[in-house]
Amino acid sequence: MSVSLPPAPGDPQDPGSVVRPVRRLRGTSERVLDDHIAEEVPVAFIYNDQPFAVMMATPADLGDFAIGFALSEGIVEAAGDVAIEGIDQLIEGIQVRLRIPQARAKALENRRRSMSGRSGCGVCGSELLEGAMRWPAPVRADPRVTVKALRRALGELKSAQAINARTGATHAAGWASLDGGLQLAREDVGRHNALDKLIGAMHAAGHDPAAGFLVVTSRASYEMAMKAASVGIGLMAAVSAPTALAISLADRANLTLIGFARPDGHAVYTHGERLVDGPQLPA
Repeated sequence: MSVSLPPAPGDPQDPGSVVRPVRRLRGTSERVLDDHIAEEVPVAFIYNDQPFAVMMATPADLGDFAIGFALSEGIVEAAGDVAIEGIDQLIEGIQVRLRIPQARAKALENRRRSMSGRSGCGVCGSELLEGAMRWPAPVRADPRVTVKALRRALGELKSAQAINARTGATHAAGWASLDGGLQLAREDVGRHNALDKLIGAMHAAGHDPAAGFLVVTSRASYEMAMKAASVGIGLMAAVSAPTALAISLADRANLTLIGFARPDGHAVYTHGERLVDGPQLPA
């Protein structure tokens, strides 16, 4: 289920952005014109009538976001265990009402946190250190990817970023087949949100996490690696750098982590054997 809210009166028919006036200076000339601006609104997830998290997000593909967040955060183990009861536009933001099995709701209550994310910060507001850190089980998927396929996926992801093309302000996450053909892409002002939206879209479309690989336009933070490994993705390539904690998690979780992925090169940090024609890490 992928749900986008209708645009406000006077805004373009493009989800995720609005038009606002801007005074732009170029050299010695100045002019006022209309510009496309990325939307960022509070999105609240309500499970079984109890609030759990508020994320600052782009209000597009909210159904995908809700399902992906529930999966990547370990709230449910399968997409079939969560149902979207409604998506409501409120004065304060957007409320997504979800229903999960009572046993999962009870477990959620035990780890409940009042989480106000900034552009998708999924550990902001965790009340305890142990609530902020999760170590997923080792990934079983073992995709084999060529450098050519990796570069193809990166190029196709760039072309798939419609909101960013208008605004220059969003991250993207894309799912590629093993030959590098981009199957799905999702965008958001928050890099974690973009990945959650992609995970939700993958489940809706029936994509097997073992049959492809992930490309993202952001840095590879701990949480990006954690979310990828949690849903069984075996290879993640990020345009920017990884953090030390992301490398530690990826190594432990059997996740191939690639950073600085560009048309002319990349850096392999963990489990490089899956990049079949690239230089291998020392044993």
